[in-house]
Amino acid sequence: MEIWINPACSKCRSALTVLDAEGADYTVRRYLEDVPSEDEIAAVLDRLGLEPWDITRTQETVAAELGLKDWARDASARGRWITALAAHPRLIQRPIITADDGSALVARTDEAVRDALSR
Repeated sequence: MEIWINPACSKCRSALTVLDAEGADYTVRRYLEDVPSEDEIAAVLDRLGLEPWDITRTQETVAAELGLKDWARDASARGRWITALAAHPRLIQRPIITADDGSALVARTDEAVRDALSR
């Protein structure tokens, strides 16, 4: 199990607290420092069953600078979104847990973290 975190994020810190309390075996990826490649982002999206715009933090300043609200949200634009997430990892929603069963989820609640542990 791996968890993508931003240590400054309270939801990420809370997720780590739950994982530790449950005695989970996991690795931490500080994705702002260890930036995922486009291929890694695409693979996580496949595991999540989501599209890149579904995990994009559109309220970030860089989202406005890029004009993301005007970008198409269809198959033809998928690569553009993934490229933007790789170039600007702050846009990636967090925390993301990749579970041992091959699935993944955005774990913004304690319940979601526990769900990842049950997979």
